[in-house]
Amino acid sequence: MNYRLILLSTAIILVGVAGLIRVNAQTGRLIWDGVYTEEQADSGAQLYEMLCAECHGGELEGGETAPALLGGEFMWAWNGLSVGDLFERLRISMPEGNPSDMSRSEKADVLAFLLFRNAVPSGDEVLGDRTARLRAIAFAA
Repeated sequence: MNYRLILLSTAIILVGVAGLIRVNAQTGRLIWDGVYTEEQADSGAQLYEMLCAECHGGELEGGETAPALLGGEFMWAWNGLSVGDLFERLRISMPEGNPSDMSRSEKADVLAFLLFRNAVPSGDEVLGDRTARLRAIAFAA
């Protein structure tokens, strides 16, 4: 039995768990705590289809220049950051070329739709549209 390998594997796992605990302690909430409503995700689905699908694909699969917004690669790309970080990316740069085409509230709805499609459970609280408050929600894949 290779004890060094076991020790190294255990250390890596503990560092990962400690990182998740640190993020949760700083923010207090995780995406898995029901941070949006189903109604909000439904509204976001309509907006996504109208304003996002052309570049990111009808099934969120990505396109030539736009990344996929569904699946493990998307979830891990944001792991350890906050919902506020993702919201801010949407707020300042989407839709590409004309971010002012959508209000903050509409962008929060689209973000709720992205969470829904990535199997993040809904809850009773609408996802807000203020970056500072959304930074209190950890994005933990």
